Amino acid sequence: MNILESLEPAVVWKYFEKICQIPRPSKKEEKILAYLVSFAEEHRLEYKQDEIGNILILKPATKGCEDLESVVLQSHVDMVCEKHSHVKHNFDKDPIVPKIDGEWVKATDTTLGADDGIGMAAQLALLASNDIKHGDLECLFTVDEETGLTGAFSLKKGFFKSKILLNLDSEDDGELFIGCAGGVDTVATFEIQMEETPLNCFAFKMDVSGLKGGHSGDDIHKGLGNANKILNRFLWNASREYGLRLNKFSGGNLRNAIAREASALAVVPTSQKEPIRVAFNIFYDELCSELEVTEPDLRMHLESCDIPDSVFEKGFQESLLNSVYACPHGVIEMSRKIEGMVETSTNLAAIKQEDDKMIITTSQRSSVESAKEDIAAMVRSVFELAGAEVKHGEGYPGWAPNTDSEILNITRESYERLFGEAPVVRAIHAGLECGLFLEKYPKLDMISFGPTIRGAHSPDERINIETVNKFWLHLLDVLVNIPEK
Repeated sequence: MNILESLEPAVVWKYFEKICQIPRPSKKEEKILAYLVSFAEEHRLEYKQDEIGNILILKPATKGCEDLESVVLQSHVDMVCEKHSHVKHNFDKDPIVPKIDGEWVKATDTTLGADDGIGMAAQLALLASNDIKHGDLECLFTVDEETGLTGAFSLKKGFFKSKILLNLDSEDDGELFIGCAGGVDTVATFEIQMEETPLNCFAFKMDVSGLKGGHSGDDIHKGLGNANKILNRFLWNASREYGLRLNKFSGGNLRNAIAREASALAVVPTSQKEPIRVAFNIFYDELCSELEVTEPDLRMHLESCDIPDSVFEKGFQESLLNSVYACPHGVIEMSRKIEGMVETSTNLAAIKQEDDKMIITTSQRSSVESAKEDIAAMVRSVFELAGAEVKHGEGYPGWAPNTDSEILNITRESYERLFGEAPVVRAIHAGLECGLFLEKYPKLDMISFGPTIRGAHSPDERINIETVNKFWLHLLDVLVNIPEK
C-alpha cells in the first residue's frame, strides 16, 4: 500500500511518492533523469535533453484547445539532502520515506524533497492525463538548481518555444510570485596552521544541535539560530577567558541552508577544567533564553575526550574565530518598496575542515544588484582582513517584478474565482531560476506559485496536504484560461 494514495489529488500524490523512491541529490540526478526519459517514452511523448541534462517533454493540445498559446511548465529535479546527524541515510541510493503527520506530509528524519518534487509530480500528472483540457504544453525539468542553478545557466536559447512560463517552485499557498532575489556565494579558505598541544590539558568535545535550520532565503528573516555563529561565540570568549585551544571546528552543510549543527574539539589547561564546564552551562542557559521562541529544541553538549596531539596555532585560531564572529549573518536590509520583504541578506552557511584547509562558505542575496555586490564585498573584506583567500561564485541575477504581466492577471483572477479570496502578489527573497530564463528569453511572461511548504532545506521539511489540492485545481484552471494565439 502506498502511504500517500488516500490523499487528493490522487494522481499528483501518486507521482510524488514515485519521485520519493528515486535518489536525486544535486549534481547526482542521473536516476531521476532516466526515469523522466522512460516516462516520456512510455507515454509516447516527444522529448529532448540538452548536454547538461535538462529535459523538455512536449504534449499536444487537447481537442478544442488548439488555439491557446503554448505554455512551458518548469520545475527542478534535484533536492537538498539534509538529515539529522544520528540518522543513517545514504541519499545516493536510499529512497525518501514519506509519512502523513496530521495536515502535513513529512519525511522520516530527512528532507522530503517537496522542493521541488511536488512541481515535478504536477507536471507528470498533466503529461499522463487524457481528460484534462490544455493547450500545447512544454514541461521543462532543470538540473542542479539547489547548488548552482546549473541547468538554468546552461539552458540554450530556443530549447523551448512558449512565451508563457509557469514556475512551480514556490512554497506559499495564496501567494503569487512575480520577482525574486539574485544571489552569489562567497567562499573563504584558510591554510590551517597547527602546533603541539600544550602540556597538562583537559580535552573535550562540544556540539550545538536541535536547531530548525531552513532555507537561507525564505527563512532568513525568522530569527532562527545559526549553529556556526552560536558555537563560535562560545569559542571566541572561552579562548580569551580560559585559554581554550582548538583542534577541530566544523558546522553547517549546504550554502542555501541555515546551519543546524556545529561541533568542535578543544583543550584548556587542567586548572580550567571545571570553570570551562560551568561557563558552558551558563552559556547554554543564556542561549536557551535568547532563542526560546524561535529555537525551543536547541541542544548544547560538552563531554571529555582524548587529548589531541596538536591544536591550531594561536595566531591562526584568533584569525579564524575573529572572522567568523565578525562575519555578518541574517537580514541586512528590508525593502523600501515592498512592505515586509527582505531586500538583502547573507548566510554563514558552512565551516568545513578539509585536510590542511578551513573552508567557510557563505551566500548573499538581494533584489537590488548593487546591494548584492555590496554585501558580498563586506563578507569578503572580513575574511581577507583575517588572511583568508576569498573567491566569489558566478552568481545569478534576480527577476524584476512586472505588475502589468498578463499571466499574473490570469493567475490572480483564477485564484480569486476558485477560492473566494485575493492572493498576495509579491517577490520572493529566495532565488528562482526565472531570472536566468529571462536573460535568454527576454519576452517571457512568467509567474511562480505552489502549495505551502515549510522547513525547506531541513529535516523538518513538510508540505501541507490541503494546499496541494488547491495548487492542482489552480494550475488546471490557469491552463484553460490561457489566451489564444
